[in-house]
Amino acid sequence: MKRVLMLLTLCLGMLSPLAWSHCQVPCGIYDDHARVKQMLEDAATVAKATAMMAELAGKGDAQSQNQMVRWVMNKEQHAQKVISTISDYFLTQRVKSSHKDYQQRLVTHHGVIVAAMKAKQNADPKFADALTKAIEALAPYYPEHKH
Repeated sequence: MKRVLMLLTLCLGMLSPLAWSHCQVPCGIYDDHARVKQMLEDAATVAKATAMMAELAGKGDAQSQNQMVRWVMNKEQHAQKVISTISDYFLTQRVKSSHKDYQQRLVTHHGVIVAAMKAKQNADPKFADALTKAIEALAPYYPEHKH
């Protein structure tokens, strides 16, 4: 019985990241504009983390090193959230081959993924700025509307 519970717990733990993604059934409840706004908030967190990392650079005390690790982890997590939102939500559900500008939409969405990846890999503020600009380029595709 213990093994079954351990296996079940392990399986549920592996599935938990899926819980953060929007369901992949045709429920019709979408707020694309809100997702773009959330990604812009994630990008702002990446920018803040990058700035705080620059402030802490060169400090050798334990508290500063601890804070540096926390900012790096936050930067990584929020950049990854952007990547997940683009791939798990927009590319799988909202970008359709029937769009007349399908190829350009793919390029624009892919640009966000690449910018988020580079923001994860680098501590230079220009990469955080590039991420924000890449997300802003999506905004015209997903205007705010009332349900």
